[in-house]
Amino acid sequence: MAVKVDIKALLEAGVHFGHKTSRWHPKMAPYIHSKRQDSHIIDLTKTVEGLEAALPFVTKVAASGKQVLFVGTKKQAKDIVRTVAEKAGQPYVTERWVGGMLTNSTTVNQQIKKLKNLEKRMESGELEKRYNKLEVQRFQEEIDALNVKYGGIKNLNGKPGAIIIVDVISDANAVREAKTLGSPVVAIVDTNANPDGIDYVIPGNDDAIKGLSLILDYFAEAVAEGVKKEDQQVSN
Repeated sequence: MAVKVDIKALLEAGVHFGHKTSRWHPKMAPYIHSKRQDSHIIDLTKTVEGLEAALPFVTKVAASGKQVLFVGTKKQAKDIVRTVAEKAGQPYVTERWVGGMLTNSTTVNQQIKKLKNLEKRMESGELEKRYNKLEVQRFQEEIDALNVKYGGIKNLNGKPGAIIIVDVISDANAVREAKTLGSPVVAIVDTNANPDGIDYVIPGNDDAIKGLSLILDYFAEAVAEGVKKEDQQVSN
């Protein structure tokens, strides 16, 4: 059953509020409904169209057994992105995008391997047995630092089937690396951003916490539906 998008809920969550007209990107013109005072109003029928194209695609990706990477590193998006991705059982990036996170897999994989090894040794009590308290504390600090950078992607298996980005300006590097890698990008695109190069454009306010939660919840549902389909295919 496809995820149903509610235009009234999008309206109530403030998804239609764009940026000031002075900050607009001309290529967002097709997605703008009107102006209110000195701000643009996003056409929510276009937002619904974008979601109705993107959600089945995300379901298809999850049903194929591929992972969906959620990305949102700006302050107001971090907690929402992490919560939704964890709920969906998918990888995520909510801290600074480390250069080469997708395109330099050798270096990133080495760091993740190091993190997993340290965590395993810490959990087993091996570090506590072999080192003094101060040294164990330093190991824990190293684990914490590595988790900040790589914790959300330590279970990422190869190239993501799709990447969902909440702000294409804040996370321009993620968009760039996704394109280099050939991973389709689904993104919330506000009126001040360039939609070029985004495979599935979701025109909307990328700052409103309620709006971000609503849209990301739709994607979590789409992933869950895909995972369910994959499980059914495996059991048949």
